[in-house]
This record gives sequence, structure tokens and C-alpha cells, in this order.
Amino acid sequence: MKNKIAALFAVIALGSCSKPPEKPKMNALAEDYVKLVLEVGQYNSDFVDAYYGPEEWKPTSAKLDTIPASDFIARANTLIENAHLVDTTAFSSIEKARHTMFKKQLTAVKTKLEMLAGKTYSFDEEAKLLYDAEPPHFTEEHFNKLIAALEEELPGDEDLATRYAAFEKQFIIPKDKLDTVFRVAITEARKRTNHHFKLPQNEDFVLEYVNDKSWSGYNYYQGKSKSLIQINTDFPIFIQRAIDLACHEGYPGHHVFNALLEQNLVDAKGWKEFSVYPLFSPQSLIAEGSANYGIDVAFPGDERVAFEKEVLFPIAGLDASKADKYYKILGLIGKLNYAGNEAARQYLNGEISREEAAKWLEKYLFYAPDRALQRTRFIDQYRSYVINYNLGKDLVADYVKAKGGTVDQPEKRWAVFKELLSNPHTASSLK
Repeated sequence: MKNKIAALFAVIALGSCSKPPEKPKMNALAEDYVKLVLEVGQYNSDFVDAYYGPEEWKPTSAKLDTIPASDFIARANTLIENAHLVDTTAFSSIEKARHTMFKKQLTAVKTKLEMLAGKTYSFDEEAKLLYDAEPPHFTEEHFNKLIAALEEELPGDEDLATRYAAFEKQFIIPKDKLDTVFRVAITEARKRTNHHFKLPQNEDFVLEYVNDKSWSGYNYYQGKSKSLIQINTDFPIFIQRAIDLACHEGYPGHHVFNALLEQNLVDAKGWKEFSVYPLFSPQSLIAEGSANYGIDVAFPGDERVAFEKEVLFPIAGLDASKADKYYKILGLIGKLNYAGNEAARQYLNGEISREEAAKWLEKYLFYAPDRALQRTRFIDQYRSYVINYNLGKDLVADYVKAKGGTVDQPEKRWAVFKELLSNPHTASSLK
């Protein structure tokens, strides 16, 4: 009898011990994340840059009159909590990289939601939370020293901005030659990229020319290795922008980056969180940085200037004998690139007005007054996003070089670059 009672108590005891809750699974969290991002995208047109996941994950309920920010933030917080509970002990290195990036993407989504709800951050705080990066600071004295070097290259009695504006007019692509020049540049960039990457056979793009935008070029990735590339023709387009935009928006830039993520992470691994691209996230630093660095990868050293002198200048009807001096001056101006970040930092932190920010851009980046004001529109719209172009490029370049992808090892550089584009990375993982 005692044995039966003991056995009964044992059964009762076992029944009362509930199983420990299962650890959250990445794929389930990924689905919730994608659906959240898509829902937020209904209320902010810039929030979702691309989506090529399951059709049934798109929002089906009608959008409300105002964004339900508190609900969205609560959902983001739950996802963040669950992401930290994922058991990663058996994860491979790439699975751990996926998990790390997922948490940082979630932090960015939550931060942007808070901003949409009215919360404000300083420029540096915002950059850290959204892009996993710490922007460097430069003094005005730093930029003034660089300006002095330009003064020697463009001597004259007028102010430097006026002298440069007169000089660069010689390199405007005539409007009737614009499409031909861009298509030739894109074809060459694609050929060079395909030689190293073996792009999907069905990859393609549509090229459009648009107006009244705050940006100069944009890639709208459509999924299945297809893109819509738009070029803004509000202002004159200079000859160097053909290769810049062909590579940045196309090959091996945004078009290729998205195609590789879709091919290697979404299709091959089933990691659905990569089927949606929230613009204000760490993914953008890699996207913009690699797109800018990709110009140097596709056209290394003197190859770019040689191609432009031999092919693009004649097509555009420009004097190729002036190309070397032009690119020398562009190289000096390139060193002033971070001046744009300083203008954005001061403007967004409320330290200077829009007009003062525009004047800064005119002085240090030689923007024409109307173009400088257009750039402040970009800063209004995208805020600390500006760091992704120059800081992103520098971080990507340093990463590729550290992995052996130096200028004198072009094949290795392409290989490391492809690995970067095909796998989960954020700014902190590049260091």
C-alpha cells in the first residue's frame, strides 16, 4: 500500500512539473519582424526600401489615420526580448552573425519608431542606434587646410567656389547624350562585375530619369534579381557621375548587393528577415558603404580615368585632354567629403540654420546654391543617414584590406568584397 501511495505521489509530482518554455526560434522571430516592418512601412514611405518575401506576409488590414506608434514599439520590444532569449550555443559562426545583426536591426526599427512618435536624439546618438556606427568629428580648421590645397590648383582673383563652378562646367554631360553615356557606363560596370561574381542569368534593371527628388540616384530593388534605377536630372550631371552611379546603384552596388542577399540568405538559407530592407538600419551602412567602395573595386587605380577618357568623354563630346586635371581636383574635393556630415550634425542638432548649413555645403563641397538647398532637403528627409556614404565606405575599405583585398591583389579584393555582400554584417562587425 505504501508503495502504491508513493507511486501515486510520484505521478502527481511529475504532472505538476511543467516543461520549461521553449527558446524562441529565429525563423519565427524573423516572420514577426518582417510583418512589423511592413506594417510600419504603411505609415512612412521611406521606412521600407525593398521587400521580396512571401506575398501573404504583407499587411491586409486597413491603415489607421495615425501611426499606432506605441503598439509598434511594444511589438519591437517583445521581439528584442525574445531575440535575446534565442539559444545560440549550437550556432555556426554565420548563424551567430545572423543573430547579432537581427538584434541590431531590431534596435534600429525600435529607434526609428520612437523618432516617428516624436522622440529626438542627437546626431551621434541617432547614428549609433540606427546604423551601429560612431561618426567621426572634424574641425572647421581641418577642412580649411584642405581648401588651401585647392586654392593652388585653381588660382584666380574670384572666390574659390566661383572658380570651381566655372571650371567644372566643362564636364557637364549634354542632356541629349545622358542616356547613352549612362548605359555605356552601366554596361561596362556590369561586365566587370559579372566577370568576378557570375551574376544570376535573369538579373536586369530598368533605367528611368526623374525630377524633383532630394537625391541624385536611387535603386528600387524589385526582387528576383530585378531593379528599377532612377537618375535625378534636376541639376546638371557631370561626367564622373556616370561611373559613380552605374557602380553605386547597379554593379557592384545596390542592385548586386540585394541580389546576392536574396540568392544566398533568403533563397538558399530561408532567412526571411533579409527579404525586407528597413532603410534606417545597420544594413544601410553596409549597402551605401559597399556601393561607394564598389566603384574603386570595379574601376581600380587609373582604369577609371582611362576608360572615361577613351570612351565616355568622346561619347559626351567632352575634351578628354582635361580629364587628368579634373580628376586631380576631384580627388582633393573628395577629401572634404566629411564636411557634409558636419553640416548635417550641426543642422540637425539645432546649432545652425538651414541657410547656414547650405552655405557650409557651398563653401566646403562647392555646391551651387540651389543644389546646396536640395541637399538640406535630403538631410531633412534622411537625417544621420548621410554617414553611410563616407564612413560606410571607409569601414568597408578597411575591412576588405584587412582581409587581404588590397589594390595589388584584385582577385582577392573581389572575393572578400563578394563575401561581404553575401553575408550578415554591420558596422561593428567590420572592425
